[in-house]
Amino acid sequence: MAPMKRPRLSAVKPLRNYRLKMTFINGDTLTVDKRATIFAKPGLAPLRDPAAFAKARIVPGEGWTVEWADFDIQIGADTLWLEAMQQATTDEDTRTFLAWRVHHGLSLADAARALGMTPRTMSAYGTGTRPVPHYIALACKGWEAEHQ
Repeated sequence: MAPMKRPRLSAVKPLRNYRLKMTFINGDTLTVDKRATIFAKPGLAPLRDPAAFAKARIVPGEGWTVEWADFDIQIGADTLWLEAMQQATTDEDTRTFLAWRVHHGLSLADAARALGMTPRTMSAYGTGTRPVPHYIALACKGWEAEHQ
């Protein structure tokens, strides 16, 4: 797996049941299930129609977002990558860490500042290069409790 500084898409294919198959510029292919988000967020309501969801595309030559131009809806490649990684992991501590980042929209730098660590370490946890220690998952929960 070649490293990416920031997730960028080379292709996206809408699948049944509100899933997107995404190919990133480093060659990684991930699938993300957007069903829960689409049915939970009012701003994404137009995508509940399967025909509308099927119009997902990336802007040719860009790849920073998946868009539904008819509805002026865009979802960033970094958000989609993070969600797909969270859904794919089997380790509960990694899932907790990724869910915390997704839920709070934290960049690697923001997550590093919040936990007193380096962005490089955050990246290693997020990509699975290093396992997320249990104390990091607990720190994420503690941070979340303090910021509610």
